[in-house]
Amino acid sequence: MIDISTLDPAATIVVATGNAHKLTEIEAILGATPALGGMRFVALGELGDFPDPVEDGSDFFENALIKARAALDETGLAIAVADDSGLCVDALGGAPGIMSARWAGEHGNDDANNDKMLAEMEGVPDDQRTARFHSTVVLVTRDDAGEEVLRGDGDVEGTIAHDRRGTNGFGYDPLFELAELPGRRMAELEPEEKNAISHRFHALQDLSTKL
Repeated sequence: MIDISTLDPAATIVVATGNAHKLTEIEAILGATPALGGMRFVALGELGDFPDPVEDGSDFFENALIKARAALDETGLAIAVADDSGLCVDALGGAPGIMSARWAGEHGNDDANNDKMLAEMEGVPDDQRTARFHSTVVLVTRDDAGEEVLRGDGDVEGTIAHDRRGTNGFGYDPLFELAELPGRRMAELEPEEKNAISHRFHALQDLSTKL
């Protein structure tokens, strides 16, 4: 654990995640911008065992903002980054969307979520199985003058396959066939390949242009 009292609030960005891979990806892109060069990026999970905030927003942006604000509230730091992402399927009216991780009822049960997706998409013809992974990333700063929020959005296009394939990734990756890599599932990509084309990558790039 990192002692929060040893951190310089003006030179530290808390990333609202306990995922080391997500922290590395965010730091690699945002840390390369002139505005954030030299900043220290730390995961919220490195600073303590904080409760997860209730993500009751109506869209990806609102849920990302809830997570970023909670990270600032819990740590007392001044700058936070958070993201919210999910799968949006056209034939299902954009579902599961913000409910992606808990679509089948239990948060993070990938097998149950994939089973439900296959059942919901049964009989849907190939030309109507289009979908995209979406990510919204927010950077929130607080000072005596108030709060500032910047956002970035990104998508990766694809289709929902008829079966699972691949052992990498998580969530709906085994069902998601990439439009820009025909015949390949998201779950068949190595982490470096996925990070180079992912929805979060595009959202972080979008955010970095606004810093």
